[in-house]
Amino acid sequence: MKRSYQRFFYYVKGITVLALGIALTIQSRLGTSPFDALLVGLYRTFGLTIGSWEIAVGFTMIVFNSVVSKKRPELFAIATSLLTGAGIDFWMFVIEDTIVPQTIATQWICLLLGIIISALGIATNLQADFAPNPFDRMMLVINQLTGWSISFSRIVISIVLVILAALFGGAIGIGTVLITLFSGAIIHLFMTYLDRFDQRFFLRQSAVCHE
Repeated sequence: MKRSYQRFFYYVKGITVLALGIALTIQSRLGTSPFDALLVGLYRTFGLTIGSWEIAVGFTMIVFNSVVSKKRPELFAIATSLLTGAGIDFWMFVIEDTIVPQTIATQWICLLLGIIISALGIATNLQADFAPNPFDRMMLVINQLTGWSISFSRIVISIVLVILAALFGGAIGIGTVLITLFSGAIIHLFMTYLDRFDQRFFLRQSAVCHE
């Protein structure tokens, strides 16, 4: 029971932190991840909010994954899209008028902070292993469908997202390149530290229970 509670805590915390990181990369105006670049492009073209498009595109991916894998849609994945979309809109509302980089230096600071915070959020969410992310699930579905490696499947999806983002005038820039190249390594680094923290935490909990 305690373990399930902690996983849920990690899940919510991870999404909250991830949404803040996404908002910061958007505010940097130097480019976002391929997925978020598409969301910004749809927002610029059709209106609504960036978070709303997170939910819409996430739901589309969930349906695609369900049809291709011939399985029922994953309800927890829908929850992930809903929470992430709400989180992005919340943080955009909070920082839109307070964090507005005016120089290239402050833009870079905003971008790098966004990349690091996003990676921490993703690592925390992965550590929770509570609910699937539609993008990551699509990567696995493509892998199973084509036999391509996970890395190559991710690259292909990212390229498609960048092309779509470009068609809709999305937030593509140097940040898109940096996130694509380095976010995986930063996520892995954070996951290593989180795993060590988990092990120490449960060792302390076990010791307390046996006293």
